[in-house]
Amino acid sequence: MDFMNIMLFHSTYGLRPAVHAAADRLRAAGHEVRVPDLFEGHTFDTVEEGMAFKDQVGKDELLKRAVLAAAPYSDQGVVYAGFSFGASVAQTLALGDAKARGLLLFHGTSDIAASASVDELPVQLHVADPDPFESHDWLNSWYLQMQRTGADVEVYRYPGAGHLFTDPELPDYDGESAELAWKVGLGFLATLQA
Repeated sequence: MDFMNIMLFHSTYGLRPAVHAAADRLRAAGHEVRVPDLFEGHTFDTVEEGMAFKDQVGKDELLKRAVLAAAPYSDQGVVYAGFSFGASVAQTLALGDAKARGLLLFHGTSDIAASASVDELPVQLHVADPDPFESHDWLNSWYLQMQRTGADVEVYRYPGAGHLFTDPELPDYDGESAELAWKVGLGFLATLQA
């Protein structure tokens, strides 16, 4: 296979232009990319508004929407990817999909079920250092738990960057860190193609 089938999930800001731009960057590298809209057209200007909407819809409903979006492609072997909240969704789906090819996380992680088990799933995380939503203690614990599941995990930290540092429309944006994260992330995807 000379391309990856990627499901890219948006943050709590919703499916904004930055997510489409990220998808275009992945497509330019030769990948098939789908960007499900878990918020069904709603976008937000602040993280607080987005989180309130996410809580209103509910975690179970949002996960159901994500699973339904990915299901038609899972037999082909999907790379799950996402930004912040979308990364947590991507992680949940990847750990539940025996055919997942990889997991590319930007700015976010999720709880890991004690029963989760994968077969050397390649995982790469890009996160600000420090990050208000991903503390050092949490990330250390997450890393160990992901290894326990059988995942092959790499973590890249970006000192001084804001939480959503890859989004050029937000105050968190850090151009240098964003470009480095994309360079490393695209390299990671290239290794999955072999």
